[in-house]
Amino acid sequence: MVGVKARIVGRGRAGGSLAGALQRVGWDVELVAHDDARGAARAVDLVVVAVPDGAVAATAGAITPVPSTVVAHMAGSLGLDVLAPHERRASIHPLVALPNAALGARRLLDDAWFAVDGDDIAREVVDALGGHALHVGDDHRAAYHAAAVIASNHLVALLAQVDRVGALAGVPLEAYLALVRATVDNVAALGPIDALTGPAARGDDATLARHLAALPHDERELYEVLADACRRLAACRS
Repeated sequence: MVGVKARIVGRGRAGGSLAGALQRVGWDVELVAHDDARGAARAVDLVVVAVPDGAVAATAGAITPVPSTVVAHMAGSLGLDVLAPHERRASIHPLVALPNAALGARRLLDDAWFAVDGDDIAREVVDALGGHALHVGDDHRAAYHAAAVIASNHLVALLAQVDRVGALAGVPLEAYLALVRATVDNVAALGPIDALTGPAARGDDATLARHLAALPHDERELYEVLADACRRLAACRS
C-alpha cells in the first residue's frame, strides 16, 4: 500500500527495524523519540508506539488524539486497552528477533509472522512487508507472548548452558550448532513428539544419572527440569 504515511514513536531496535522495513517498501515513515510524541498523530495515517511494554500506555496517552489516525503498538503481551484514549487502535507484533535495526529490517521483510489485532491497517502493514498475519486477541496475548519468549529468549538461555557444559569437555558451542539446526528442522518436519530423541526419550535413566554426576551443581536444576519435560513428551507417544 504505497502512499501510506506513518510515524513511529521510539528509536530503539523495534522502531528502527519497522521504520527501515516500511521505508524499503515505499511507505513514508518518520521516526521520532518517545519524548517527542505529543503531535505524533498529526498528518499521518498510522502512529506506531515502539517503546518497552511498561511505557506503552503512558506514551500512547501523551499523544494528542486525531480521530482519523490509527495508533498501534508493537508489544506482544499487551492488548488494545493500553492505547486509550485513541479511537482507532491496533497491535502489530513481529514474531521475529530484532537484535539491531539493520538486521531487524531485513528480517521483517523475510516472510515474517506477525500477531495483529484491531484496525485493518495492521494487516496492511503485514501485507506490505510480505509477511503472515495471525489474529491474536486481548484474551490470548499473554499466552502468545509467553510462547514467543520460550521460543527465543529461553532457547538462548539453554544454548548458553550448552556453551558452559560443552566447555567442560573442551568442545566449543560452534560444534553443537549444527545439531541445534537439525533438531529444529526435525521439529518442523515431524512435530515435537516424533522429533524427540535421546536418553529421556528411550527411558535410559543410567545415562541421565551419569550426566547429572558430571554437571556442576548449579547446572543440574535446569537439566533435570528439561529431562522431566522430555519424559512427559515421550509419554505422549503411547
